Amino acid sequence: MTHPSVAQAQATSPTTTGVMVVLTVKAGVTREQVMAVMPDEIRQTVQSYLNGKVREWYSRGDGRGAVFLLNARDVAEAHAIMEGLPLAKQNLIDHEYIAVGPLLPLRLLLTNS
Repeated sequence: MTHPSVAQAQATSPTTTGVMVVLTVKAGVTREQVMAVMPDEIRQTVQSYLNGKVREWYSRGDGRGAVFLLNARDVAEAHAIMEGLPLAKQNLIDHEYIAVGPLLPLRLLLTNS
């Protein structure tokens, strides 16, 4: 039997405070194809950062892309941001979108036992 405060904390729907986007170079796309687009991709990504859309960005350890953390209310907004960038416009990368928010179990710290 679950304690009522635990069940209540688990039932709370998560709040999306950002969207993580995993970018992967598509199979068959060459490094040369990607590098030809990178100057524009970098400029537009920096502009998105300066506009408050990109919160953080990282290179993937496997060298096949990047990971962005976007300031977005939902996946649809994140999708619109990413589809505006040159690599996406040229269909060179795939995206995986993951909505993120505060860690739900932390709510247990605020419930009365």
